[in-house]
Amino acid sequence: MIEALRKKAEELLRSNTVNVVFGYGEGSTPERTRPVFITKPEDVNKLTWNQYCVYNLTTYLKRQETRKLGKPAIIVKGCDAKTVIVLIKESQIKREDVYILGVTCQGVGEPLAVKCKACDVHTPRIYDDLVGEKVENKELSFDERYAELDEYEKMSEKGKWEFWQKQFEKCIKCYACSNICPLCFCDRCIVEKNQPQWIDPSAHARGNLSWNVTRAYHLAGRCINCEECQRVCPADIPLNLLNKKLAKEAEKNFNYRPGYNIDDELAMSTYNAKDNQDFVK
Repeated sequence: MIEALRKKAEELLRSNTVNVVFGYGEGSTPERTRPVFITKPEDVNKLTWNQYCVYNLTTYLKRQETRKLGKPAIIVKGCDAKTVIVLIKESQIKREDVYILGVTCQGVGEPLAVKCKACDVHTPRIYDDLVGEKVENKELSFDERYAELDEYEKMSEKGKWEFWQKQFEKCIKCYACSNICPLCFCDRCIVEKNQPQWIDPSAHARGNLSWNVTRAYHLAGRCINCEECQRVCPADIPLNLLNKKLAKEAEKNFNYRPGYNIDDELAMSTYNAKDNQDFVK
């Protein structure tokens, strides 16, 4: 599979189909990989693929520094490809401006990442070329998709409040969660605005709560569950638990799953008279 990836990357660069390939390279230890940006055909041997390719490289599609490299080919797993669909739907990238090198995947991480335990996109749902033997995507039931929330949802309202207060107390406001998120792309984040000051920038209880809750709401109906925010959090806050809860509510109320079908209208930017109105008080 590695050789197939390298061969395809070399072909794309030599033919000038793309100017750069976003992929994975070997890390500082055998258990780590790192993002690499290949611009020369002779450098494709720097690409690798293994179970440690956990990162969602689509975050680089939004960055000015990498956009300057020209048209990219990007290596995506099934989960990452969902981000590409959301970015296209939200007019952040044009389909013709990115070459999607899909890879089939049976899960990443050692131990297996939590997101992979409820994965139903082992083959990306969008790609220009697919590397690896195509795997049939078997849809999981609604309950299976959100089984990760079972224990959390058993808590009382008071218990949930205390749980999140305790978690958010650990936040140091480093903003790694938003920097890594491929779907946080505002030129100026709400946390940077001070007229008015929507979110207190200090790392104390009130500011931490408003930051983390606001961020989660901004991802409601958009987050594709790549878990990157949780992976990079130095305080080990289970941020994806919050994201997944909002994803569950979005699917339950709007029958919408972000990144699954490029023809679906976005849940939070369209109105349907048949939408559930029960939440309107």
